[in-house]
Amino acid sequence: PGKPTLYGSVTRRGLSSEGIPDIAASEGFLVQEVTKKSILISCPHENVSTKFLAPYTTFSRIHQKSITCLDISSGGGLGVSTSTDGTMKIWQAANGEIRRLLEGHVYDVNCCRFFPSGLVVLSGGMDAQLKIWSAEDASCVVTFKGHKGGILDTAVVDRGRNVLSCSRDGTARLWDCGKSACLGVIADCGSPVNGIAVGTADDSLNLGAPENPPSEREIGTEGKILLLAREDKKLQGVGLQSRQPVFLFVGSDAFNCCTFLSSTYILAGTQDGNIYQLDVRNTNAPIQVIHRSGAPVLSLLPYQDGFIASQGDGTCFILQQDLDYVLDLTEADCDPVYKVASWEKEIYTCCRDGIVRRYQLSDL
Repeated sequence: PGKPTLYGSVTRRGLSSEGIPDIAASEGFLVQEVTKKSILISCPHENVSTKFLAPYTTFSRIHQKSITCLDISSGGGLGVSTSTDGTMKIWQAANGEIRRLLEGHVYDVNCCRFFPSGLVVLSGGMDAQLKIWSAEDASCVVTFKGHKGGILDTAVVDRGRNVLSCSRDGTARLWDCGKSACLGVIADCGSPVNGIAVGTADDSLNLGAPENPPSEREIGTEGKILLLAREDKKLQGVGLQSRQPVFLFVGSDAFNCCTFLSSTYILAGTQDGNIYQLDVRNTNAPIQVIHRSGAPVLSLLPYQDGFIASQGDGTCFILQQDLDYVLDLTEADCDPVYKVASWEKEIYTCCRDGIVRRYQLSDL
């Protein structure tokens, strides 16, 4: 900010006998290393460098239209995704081969995720319904009803006896999977809640005390904090068991997504391209604000000792604490990358162009 942008170009001059391109950069930029899947470019004057990584494989046959959400199972074997073509599918993570079609939502399905077991899927749709599915036979085991608007995000508490959802109706709700019942409204924000995340709170944080003793059906809510990324430019922290507000942070624009980096550090992304890193013990001022472009931040995912972020202009990048460079995951061009999921050294992205891309960080 405040400095003129530096522009440069890279040119391919030919191919080596191994099939590695010979690439040169214009003045002020250096091409430091090139492989079949990556290019490392630096700007010594600014002391910055970026590695651009191409996908290892792409799956274009899973869906016909935009893929709005995806997740990878805990063992890395299966993927689940939802699309504006009205379908939700389970597929082999290795080759994109479709295994199951999950049918039952009316209208679009907004979000999907595996339970920690990898055998069960949780989904939420514009029909205001939250559903639990068997990944093995595609049956819908439970349907939760109670929200008055489309469900925008979900979270699983511990191993999954309780789950959470947030909605356009401004509420976040806690559900009991065993009895398919709502255990309570955790927060009523009066504004759509675009994203949620649940995490173990730092010991020094006062989460408040519940007004009424919690139901014995509540499993694993003690000591947890729920983050709410709200449309009204607010990021809120609520004690999951107490239902008491812990903090309220006002950002520059609507918050789209949020996640925990640790029990003390959280991240949240806004519609105008800001990624806020906050310390939950003191949210008066952010630790840092990362701003790569003005495009909406659509998803955030903790990764190793850093995080992965995706934006509405097709950028998807990894920032790590110990790396002095940014890793850019390429090929989405200018289509929004809606969601990122990872398993070990593999990263999967889903995009408006209807393609699932798989990146291998072991390539580096």
